[in-house]
Parts: sequence; C-alpha cells; structure tokens
Amino acid sequence: QALDATILNTALPAIAESLKHSPLAMQSAVVSYTLTVALLIPVSGWLADRFGTRRVFIFAVSLFSLGSLACALSGNLAFLVASRVIQGIGGAMMMPVARLALLRAYPRSELLPVMNFVTMPGLVGPILGPMLGGLLVTYATWHWIFIINIPIGLLGIIYAKKHMPNFTMPKRSFDFFGFVLFGLSLIMVSVSLDLLGESTLPGYIPLTIMVGGFMILFGYLMHARRQTQPLISLKLFRIRTFSVGIIGNLVTRLGTGCIPFLMPLMLQVGFGYSAVIAGMMMAPTAIGSVIAKSFVTNVLTRFGYRKTLVSITIIIGLMIAQFSLQSPEMYAVLLSIPLFFLGMAVSIQFTSMNTITLADLTDNNASSGNSLLAVTQQLSISFGVAVSAAILRFYESIHYGTTIDSFHNTFITVGIITLLSSSTFLLLHKEDGDNMIKKKNS
Repeated sequence: QALDATILNTALPAIAESLKHSPLAMQSAVVSYTLTVALLIPVSGWLADRFGTRRVFIFAVSLFSLGSLACALSGNLAFLVASRVIQGIGGAMMMPVARLALLRAYPRSELLPVMNFVTMPGLVGPILGPMLGGLLVTYATWHWIFIINIPIGLLGIIYAKKHMPNFTMPKRSFDFFGFVLFGLSLIMVSVSLDLLGESTLPGYIPLTIMVGGFMILFGYLMHARRQTQPLISLKLFRIRTFSVGIIGNLVTRLGTGCIPFLMPLMLQVGFGYSAVIAGMMMAPTAIGSVIAKSFVTNVLTRFGYRKTLVSITIIIGLMIAQFSLQSPEMYAVLLSIPLFFLGMAVSIQFTSMNTITLADLTDNNASSGNSLLAVTQQLSISFGVAVSAAILRFYESIHYGTTIDSFHNTFITVGIITLLSSSTFLLLHKEDGDNMIKKKNS
C-alpha cells in the first residue's frame, strides 16, 4: 500500500498514452483512490471491533489485491477508476487494522520495537515508489506497477491466516450519521488539498471547499458531543500524549511530507536530471530510514520521548533548509549524503511520534484512536505536498531569481516551519512515554 500510493504518479503518462487519454485526465485514477481511503479509514476500527481484526485484515488485503489485478487489466479510464475504488476500500482498512491488532496483542512495554519495525514500509514506500515506478515503466510496462501488489497480497493473506489473532470487542451500534459527517468533511478537505497543488485553478475554489469541509467537521464535533457511542470519541483528546501526537503528525509532516515531492521536482526541473535518475537519488533516504530503525529504541530509552521529538524535529528543519545550498554543479554524492541523514532523522521522528500517540490508549478506545491517527497520517501527506506546492508557486509568481532560486526559497521556508513545529512536543511531560520503554529496560 505504501508503494502504491506513490508508484502510480510516475506511470501516469505511460498509462495515459496506453488508454488514449491526456495525463491530466489520469488524475482521476489517483483521486478516486485517495478519496475512498479518506472516506473509509474512520470505519476501519468499528469493523475490526465488530468482525475481528484477522477477518477484516484478510478481507482488506483480498480486496486490495483484486483491485490491483483489475487495474492491470483495465482497458479504459472508467474501468481503471472503478478498480482504484476497489483498491481504496481495501487500502483504507489494511494498515489501521494491522496496527490495531498489534496494539491489542502486545503490552505497551513491548510495543515500541514492534511498531518500529511495522512503520518501515510507510517510510520507505513513498520514497522508493517513484523510483520503482520509473524503472517498471521504462523497462517493462505500466501494468506491472499493479501486478507487483498481487504476490505480496497473497503472502500477506497466508501469513495472517496462520499468525494474526482475531481480536473482537463488545458490539456497539454504528454511528451512521457521524460517519457521513466525518467522511464528507475528510473528502472535502482532501479534495481542497489536492486542488491547492493545481496552478490552473483560482485559489478561492480549493479554499472554499476546505472551509466547507471544516464546517461539516464542526458539525460532526457537535454531533459527537451528544452521542454516547460516536464514531470517533472526543474524549480521546483528554489524553495528552494522544493529542500532542495527533497535532504533531499534522504540523511536522508539513516539512517531511514535502521532500518526496519537492526534491525530485528540483532535480528534474532545476538540475536537469532524468525522471529515473531523480527517483534513484531518493534511495539514500530510504536506506537511512531503515538503518535508523536499528537504534531508535535506544535513542528513546536514553533521552525520552519529549527530548527526542523536540531535538529531532529541529534537526529535520535545519536539514530541509540546507537543501537551499545545493546546486546543479555539485557532485551527485554530495546531494545524496544529506538525504541519507534526513532519512535517519525522519525515521526516528515517525517512530517516536506514532508510538507516543498510541501510548496511553486502552482496549476500549484503541480502535477509534488508531483510526484517527490513520486519518491524520493520510491527510498530512496531502497537506505537506499542497503547502509546499503553494509556497513554490508564490516564489515563482514574484519572479525573484531563477527557478532554482524558487526551490531554494521554498526549502528555507519549509525548514523554518518545521523548526517552529518542534514546539508542539514541548507540551509533553518528561515522563510521557515511559510505559513504552521503562519496563523492558529497567
């Protein structure tokens, strides 16, 4: 799923040519998936509670794999869009339900190393996606970007049947009206963020849609206050670690979410690299992410969550800003080294941020809290791309310097925003997250 979210973008021109449509029309294949995921993530927790984590996970992976097969067999755009919707239904449930099963299977003192391993695909996928997509389209056909999901899905189903527990919770009624309100607000916010990245539209159109989405979200908040069993309980925000984690996910990913978008763009448009080479230049970020997984538990044990999250977010902000020093004349290796260390820093931040968000959830509120975390992560990716695209367009519109200067100024601005976002984690207490690390290491 993490690969699929980004691998398609590289292949859109090839798919457009094959299906005899413009590349712009192909965006419907991306949007249909994104909106389906945004709509259905909130209901994943309720379904897992009702029917069991293993059943829902296997159903989700099966749907995603079938959707992938249908995408590969698509002969026209309408069939491709319908197939992407099927993929989205499965994709909305896979990661949230898998993470919920882990939450219920492990005590909090053992959860950190497990979550540390599980979050790896979410970090590596968006970075390797464009590179793998470029290679498959160049040396095979676009169909393989979907076919590659099928054997992975089959392995996931076999493994889940053998090893995944089927946790259930006491049945609770489904908050249908809350689902409509919350889902509609997410769709409108997601659409507005996607449209903000389009330079062809007047700015008031996405902003109007976004305001409408937040108004409907406010309606959901009013509804949830009156419900005894709302889809997403507002009582979750009384948990300090959860609130800080959710806010942190939104604001800090403004910076980290822009890198897979801005860096390949600068390498191609500004520095003149080919799409395949620009994609491969992102590989050091993925390598750094994987290497950091080996010591992130030790870092958190040594420094604690508060100090780690504040410090690592400051480091990420400085590293994003230093990309403004890069130029086309630099050797490729000098461009790759900062990306490697950025990958390590982002890996530490993501693991710390996600586990502190879940640290104080109980079995009763784990499903809705986990669903909200998944929603936040989904939106924050679009948020990072939309904001960085808007900043880049602003610098291009004032005609200050060259195209490369516009990219440099964008990196500086995003770096400053990331530096400021580190203050979010000052709201944590020094002992917050001790239940995730102390018992095992005492």
